[in-house]
This record gives sequence, C-alpha cells and structure tokens, in this order.
Amino acid sequence: MLNKTYPKYQLGLLKTIVFSACLIPFVLILWDGFNNSLGAEPIQTLHFRTGDWALRFLLITLAMSPLQRLLKTPLPIRLRRMFGLFAFFYASFHLLVWLVLDQSLSIDNMLQDVPESPYIMLGLFAYLMLIPLAITSTVGMMRRLGKLWVPLHRTIYLITIMGVVHFFWLTKLDYTEPLIYTVLLVILLTFRWQISKRVFICKNK
Repeated sequence: MLNKTYPKYQLGLLKTIVFSACLIPFVLILWDGFNNSLGAEPIQTLHFRTGDWALRFLLITLAMSPLQRLLKTPLPIRLRRMFGLFAFFYASFHLLVWLVLDQSLSIDNMLQDVPESPYIMLGLFAYLMLIPLAITSTVGMMRRLGKLWVPLHRTIYLITIMGVVHFFWLTKLDYTEPLIYTVLLVILLTFRWQISKRVFICKNK
C-alpha cells in the first residue's frame, strides 16, 4: 500500500488544492490589513498570526510521516515538502514584519532590541536554521547531498522545539495555544523516537 502509485493528474490536482488552502491564511492576513481589521495593535497582530502559521506548518510537516504510517499511503510524504516550504514562507513573513514594521529596518533598533529580548534571538536562530532546509528541499539537492540530506532535514525537530519555546517566551497571559503546540510536538517527537528505536533494534539484530 505504501508503494502505491497515483496518476500524475490526481497528484497535480491534490497539490493544487493543498497549495491553495495553504495560501488562505496569507490572503486573510492581507485582507484584514487592507481593511484595517488587525485590531488596536496591528503590528503585534501580524507578529502573532504569521508566527502562529509558521509554527503550525512546522507541526504539519512533522505530522506527515506518522500520517503515512497510519493511513498506509505515500500521499502525506508527497505533500511534506510543500508544507515545509510554507512553514518557511510564513516564518519569512513573520521576520519581515519584525524587520520592516517593528524595527523600521534600523540596525541600531535591532542591536538594542535583540539583547533585551532573548526570545527574538531564539527566533532568529530558528529561522537561520530553516534557510538551508528550504534551499535543499528539492530532489536535485537531495541527490547531491546524499547521506547528509537526512540528518540535515531532521534538524526540523530542533527548529520546531525552538519555535515552541520562542512562542512560550513571548506569551504573557494566555498560555493555552503554546501548550497545545507543546502537546502536539511531544506526540510527534515520541513517534519519531519510537521509529528510531525500532530502526536501531532492527540494525543490531
């Protein structure tokens, strides 16, 4: 079942639908921005909405491997790269909000703000770690990197952990959402650990 192949037109249609769905949050953010519907603190609203979606897409990306095994179909893996790139897209949007709207592209403001807000530094590190994953997400780069590709892309787990900590760190009142993300991340990490343990046992039999 895992080796089942699907016609190209079906995969193309599915990817088009998923791609369009992944763009909906971006369109809604733009719509609210143009219609002045971002609330009393629009920059903060943009921060949270773009950061939320970056973290959500990271978790969705990590969920594709468990879904593949649960549903016994390769389709989730076929969509994993798209979800990962959308995580990078929303993380880039999140960073641009901070650079352009919050810091006004002022180096002095950034140098003053970052040391006083460690969660910003953590978020920047997480984003910098995402860049090589986005660059090497193609099939061609996978072939070029060979055995290095898998350990490189497994850093997405560390990046997601940093993202959740980043969210916790900047949250001041309601911790409900970061707690939900934490629970989901723990479930996904547990699944990854179980798979790694099985592979290790099989190799050492």
